Amino acid sequence: MNQLEFHALLQNQRKFFFTGATLPLQFRIAALKKMQAYIKQNEKEITDALTADLGKSALEGFMCEVGLVLSEISYMLKNIKKFAADEKKSTCMTNFPAKSFLRKSPRGVVLIMSPWNYPFLLTIEPLVDALAAGNTAVVKPSAYSPNTTRVIQKMLTECFAPEYVTVVTGGRAENQSLLEQRFDYIFFTGSHAVGREVMKKAAEHFTPVTLELGGKSPCIVDKTADISLAAKRIVWGKFLNCGQTCVAPDYILCHQSVKTELITALKQQIVVQFGVVSLANNSYGKIINKKHFDRIRALIDPSKIAYGGKSDAALLKIEPTIMDNVGWNDLIMKQEIFGPVLPVLTYATDEELIKVVNSHARPLALYLFTSNKELEDKVLSRCSFGGGCVNDTIVHMATHNMGFGGVGESGMGAYHGKVGFDTFSNTKSIVNKKTWLDVKMRYQPYTSAKEKKLRKFLK
Repeated sequence: MNQLEFHALLQNQRKFFFTGATLPLQFRIAALKKMQAYIKQNEKEITDALTADLGKSALEGFMCEVGLVLSEISYMLKNIKKFAADEKKSTCMTNFPAKSFLRKSPRGVVLIMSPWNYPFLLTIEPLVDALAAGNTAVVKPSAYSPNTTRVIQKMLTECFAPEYVTVVTGGRAENQSLLEQRFDYIFFTGSHAVGREVMKKAAEHFTPVTLELGGKSPCIVDKTADISLAAKRIVWGKFLNCGQTCVAPDYILCHQSVKTELITALKQQIVVQFGVVSLANNSYGKIINKKHFDRIRALIDPSKIAYGGKSDAALLKIEPTIMDNVGWNDLIMKQEIFGPVLPVLTYATDEELIKVVNSHARPLALYLFTSNKELEDKVLSRCSFGGGCVNDTIVHMATHNMGFGGVGESGMGAYHGKVGFDTFSNTKSIVNKKTWLDVKMRYQPYTSAKEKKLRKFLK
């Protein structure tokens, strides 16, 4: 599509939006139910596409993508009337007599740009929130996950008219052309580099954005942690989707006294969860493409491998790999890994730990394994990060009752559940003034008597 075609697409969506067709809750509910039914009927087609793109097993595809989308839809259907209802607020005496309330209105025509690592979840979940809030949407999935993109395009084309929801396919050129248009909101999940470009282009139109980015998310293991359980949960969270998860533990920062025990436990858990020959495990995913395969391989220093390190270029697979004796000057600590390689670093004191975390870019997630409540409070209070877990990994993003998002370099804005509904809504503050009484104090002429009363009243 060229610029004129993109402009026409947006004009058609904006025209449809301004008819008010998306405002009735029954229209929104019907849209969500239509998508819900389609996903349930075509689950195998979706999970097969995820297998083709990322090597995900059907179970992982359902657990980490399809199931979470269905859960978000169910949650929205259950709560949409409450989320959309006016929220009453108390009225200050200066506005007496009146009533005050907040009204949620859809933002309008929104753009959702999604990544390749969870291509179904990270496309459709924000779309669920956007449609629940009453918007129209242009959806731009990643070109790196073509099989899932085809399924998404087929699904949304069959479920919705193009003036309501449209899928745009393609790569960088299409992204650039879309960003030249004036949207009412942009929701982007992806890399820092593209996120900066999205923000620059959005600023030209004063378009608000949500940026879901990433970063080097630390996984802290204190000397009081349950090492066996910590290793089990870290291995699951790190090597899920072959490490290609924006909230995966990027590196371990463990107390120096437990490093040896922890590495031993991590090795054992890799064997338990993925087998002795993980490259032959059909439930263990693959790297999305050769470009990223080569990038990750280049980060591995053979002299610092504590476990794993093998790879299969034909299958685009890299073993779950642990690296030891790693420092901040090593190449692997210079960028987000986004792959199945886990460096282990150490600290000696709590203050050193806090200093190390805060001396680097604010991460999307932070994980802390400890039985020390004092340390827990210290880390949660003094370290800046998007969200995280105590004594677990990843699972904080799989809830409707809390928002998920980053801070600083790891992103801005949040979604999931009510927070997602609010993200795609404009909250209007309304004072509805009564007409049976009109207080004259505010009107000119401003006399000294009025000033005296006003100062007494407002103090």
